[in-house]
Amino acid sequence: MTEVDNSVASSIYRGCSFWSWFPWSSMSWKCLQEAERKLFAYVQSPYRTRYVNLGPVVEQEDKIWTLEVNTEKRETPVVLLHGFGAGIGLWCMNVDKISNNCRPVYAMDLLGFGRSSRPTFSTDPEKVEHQFVNAIEKWRSEIKLEKFILLGHSFGGYLATAYSIQHPERVHHLILADPWGFPEEDKNIKKKIPWWAKGIFYALKSFNPLWPVRFAGPYGQWLVTNLRSDILKKFEPVLGEQSTVIGEYIFQCNSQRATGESAFTSLVTGFGWAKNPMIKRIHYLDKRVPITFIYGQNTWMDQSIGQKIKIERENNLVRVETIPNAGHHVFADQFEMFNHLVDKICKENVIEIEEE
Repeated sequence: MTEVDNSVASSIYRGCSFWSWFPWSSMSWKCLQEAERKLFAYVQSPYRTRYVNLGPVVEQEDKIWTLEVNTEKRETPVVLLHGFGAGIGLWCMNVDKISNNCRPVYAMDLLGFGRSSRPTFSTDPEKVEHQFVNAIEKWRSEIKLEKFILLGHSFGGYLATAYSIQHPERVHHLILADPWGFPEEDKNIKKKIPWWAKGIFYALKSFNPLWPVRFAGPYGQWLVTNLRSDILKKFEPVLGEQSTVIGEYIFQCNSQRATGESAFTSLVTGFGWAKNPMIKRIHYLDKRVPITFIYGQNTWMDQSIGQKIKIERENNLVRVETIPNAGHHVFADQFEMFNHLVDKICKENVIEIEEE
């Protein structure tokens, strides 16, 4: 069930190129809405989607597009933060089993991504991170969650950690699925990259990462579907032939004004490293907050980070799990194992939500 007025959805949508002005263009809020609807058709649990009004966070009227599943259940809620360039629709194979008919699950489109508002963020890395964290905290306050399990994938894992450092009293358990932004920059990698590749990289450095998708206009969906067919295949076990809607959804999420991308870019240095890596700050996180790292066995992320943090925190409530035959998109590559593991974590030290 969706609770949103079309005028609100259309006012939030921000087309980013002249393509979006053509009535025959496949780039619009209605196309994004329809792609998301197709994905949520596979969700069996009672759910609703709606905008949560944050008020002034980055701009005057920021709104977060939110999925709420089984909100009447009483066990510890789970909050899901997606990765870079994604949105709540990509959790379509996870929310049923993570909820397991006993706990509420919430997922949000991060500010600047998906169907959420597209405000102009600061260009200062520290301020950008603060804006993201403030948006998550304001969202929590509006949803009226007291304490929850926070699960973030990739860039969402970075933001989940930043939030947990600032608001540890709200986090019952921090789950980091193949998180981005933890290791320090490896200066030696630059020496191994050919000079021509460096030239291309620095020539395109001023562009946002997904600019080709927007530049291609209505042909951007073809680019996503064909160049990232590997992502579509991850969803075939559940979506079958309809897995092509994943390409449509990702395209529609990223065909808008790229304010979230710009914010992410301001946090990045070199070849995709975080300017302020979490490995240098994780000691600020309250040691009473349990952490579970979930890596895909074949991920390109540095899996040693989880073990390093476990040692640094003296094995204090830190676990590192590896899911076989999975890559960076661990929540989709082996979604059944991922869902089972998250459900198992959720069953530990359950907090019952008090009736209001």
